[in-house]
Formats: sequence, C-alpha cells, structure tokens
Amino acid sequence: MIERYTRPAMGSIWSEAAKYQAWLRVEVAVCEAYARRGRIPAEALARIRDTRVDIDRILAIQGRVKHEMIALLTSLEEQLGPDSRFVHIGLTTNDVWDTATALQLRDAADLLIAGQERLRTALATLARRHRDTLTVARTHGVHAEPTTFGLKVAVWYVEAGRNLERLRRAREAIAVGKLSGAVGNFAHVEPEIEEEVCRDLGLGVEPVSTQIVQRDRHAEFVSALAIAGASLEKIALEVRGLQRTEVLEAQEPFGEGQKGSSAMPHKRNPELAERICGLARLLRTNALAAVENVALWHERDISHSSVERVILPDSTILLDYVLDLTTFIVEGLDVDPTRMAENLDLSQGNIYSQRVLLKLTESGLARQVAYELVQRHAMRAWKERRPLLELLAADPAVTERLGPADLKACFDPAWYVRNVEAVFRRAGLQ
Repeated sequence: MIERYTRPAMGSIWSEAAKYQAWLRVEVAVCEAYARRGRIPAEALARIRDTRVDIDRILAIQGRVKHEMIALLTSLEEQLGPDSRFVHIGLTTNDVWDTATALQLRDAADLLIAGQERLRTALATLARRHRDTLTVARTHGVHAEPTTFGLKVAVWYVEAGRNLERLRRAREAIAVGKLSGAVGNFAHVEPEIEEEVCRDLGLGVEPVSTQIVQRDRHAEFVSALAIAGASLEKIALEVRGLQRTEVLEAQEPFGEGQKGSSAMPHKRNPELAERICGLARLLRTNALAAVENVALWHERDISHSSVERVILPDSTILLDYVLDLTTFIVEGLDVDPTRMAENLDLSQGNIYSQRVLLKLTESGLARQVAYELVQRHAMRAWKERRPLLELLAADPAVTERLGPADLKACFDPAWYVRNVEAVFRRAGLQ
C-alpha cells in the first residue's frame, strides 16, 4: 500500500473499555489515599485493587440505569460486595470523569508529540537534502524571485518546532485533575486527598474548581491541535500546488499499480494532500466547539459533555492520522530539480527585476524612474516572450549606467540564495 495508518494506539485510548479503566484507576487511587489514612482496611483495599472493568456488564447496567458512573459502581459492587461502600467516598461523577479524562488526554498528547517529532525529523532531512536546490518562489501564485526548495522546507521545519512546543504546553495545561466534590468546595473530600491522588496519577491539580475542571484548558488543548493541523494543511497545500501539471516540481508518493482516476489513466492526483487539507477543517471546527464549552451555567451544566464525547477523541485521532500521513508524504516526496530549473526561466528573466532596479538606483537614478524603466521592459518581456536581459541591454537609459558585466550579473540566481546557509544555521539545520 502507498500509505496506511499504522498507529492504532490512539484509537484504543478512547475505547469504552479504556474510559472505564481510567475511571477505575482514579477510584482505586482515591481508595489508596484513604487507606493510608486508615479509613479503608488493608484487606478491603486489596480486593478493590483486584477489581476489573467488565465492559459488557457495565454497558448492560448502563442500558438500564442510564448513568455511566452508576453503571461502573454497580459493577464494582457486584465484584466487591460489602467492601463496595469504600469506593467513591465523597466523590461526584465529574471528580472521576474529569480526572480520568486528563489521563486519557495526557496519553493522547504523548502520542501526538511523538508524531510531531517524527514529522520534524523528516522535514529536517528533506530540507538538508534540497538546501541548494534552486527553485522559483511565488507570491500570489506568481513567480517572484529565486530561492531554494530546502529553504521552503526549512520554513515548515521551524513551524513544526513551534507546534511541538504548543503541544507540550497543551499537554501540561490539560494534565490536571480535581476531587473537590459536587460544587468544588471540598465539603466531603479534603484538599490533601486531591493533591495526593493527583500526584500519584502524575497529574497537576486544578487550583480552584467547580464541579469540573475548567474548560479553558480543553479549549487550549484542542486549539493547539487545530493549529498543528493548519500547519500540516500548509505543507499539503504547497504539495498540491507544486503537483499541478503546469508546475510539476514535486509530487506526493505514488506506488506501483496505484491508480489516479477511474476514467483517465494518465492521472496522478495529490489526493493524500487533499485529504489532509479537508481533515484540517474538522480540527478547526472542533476547536471552535471547544471554545464554546468554556462558558457554562454557574458551577457547571452538562452542555459541554456531549460535545467532548466527539471532539476530544476525534481531534486527537484526526491529528495523529494527519501527522502520520504528512510524514509519509514528506519522506516520499518526489522532488524534480530539473523541472524547477526549467520553471526558473519561464518568466524570461523577470524574476531578476528587483536586482536590476537596485543596481540602477545605486548608480544614482531616482527609484521611481528606475522602477518604471525596469517595469516597462518586464511587461514587454512577458508580452513579446523576449528575455528581459536582452531588452535591457538594448536600452541606452540602462546601458549608460550599467555595463554588460554588471547587467548580466543581475541575472545570476546564486546571488539570491547566498544567505541560505546562514538561515539554515539559525533554524538549527546545520
């Protein structure tokens, strides 16, 4: 296969069994804290530790009671008998739910960070390989000036580093729990219990909470995912542009036996890059939904819950997939330096106009006069398909200020990329 999603671990974080396992992990950690204080007998704690998530039984109970936490607690009661009275002491559903979700999000963030690191490594390799590969830079889709393909990729590499830092910060923001009770006032659980349990789980503590961990944290997390997705879309969009027939400077991987169209055998479409661009839109939509979840009624309502059941699994799975797909494209990108060199000449040398302009101003010609002079010849070059150098060399207004060697030197692409190595050093790509 030309591409395949090889990271099922992300999906497993969000299975129903994994969710209830995380809930049980929190419940057991609370029991352990109480046992250290003598509130739960050692033998009862041992039995609590031995309980298991019976997902089929939990779902069966849930179908009857219509409450997920009660379904879990009922299943535990069936396993523990009288010792079940030691489970869920002083807690509300969201104490367990939000703290367990933090565990899931932390694990998901670790996978995303690893995926972002893999992409960044692939981008570094591609950038170094093509550090000196000349190509034309485009602004507004129009040929601008010479650059190198490696410099283009270096932009992506540095941006990938910023996304890596954003994901790390988002992981820190989301990795907090709370056990402060039904309205956040610790009426039935001591703050020390919360601090101890969260520390044992490897989480921070929400300093002041209501019934929930505050949702600006989740908004920050999902927004970081959306920004990372937008950067992947940026790479994919460039690949799509470069793969157009009129450009054809780079193409996404295309395997032996792969087909691009059911009707036209010649087609080699950038469908992977297009897929990335489409899925990035979903990440941005989910970020908006996460921001909408920040404002809830009083100490909380439940309007955020239904949204998060979709956007948290979907956003983490989507970004994990798109990171994997983008890395695949970057590692297998079919770059054509020969075509890039051909395209450099398409503008009849117009891409060197700024250097001619500056040389004329250095000779003492007023800038606007020099601009209009070069622009007039550049428009002729386009229209008549004649080299700009030829037109300039035939104009006394130019040749009286620039000798043949000086004028020809303006059309040397190496001059435009002479500082690429310095940029690579700043980017940490040396």
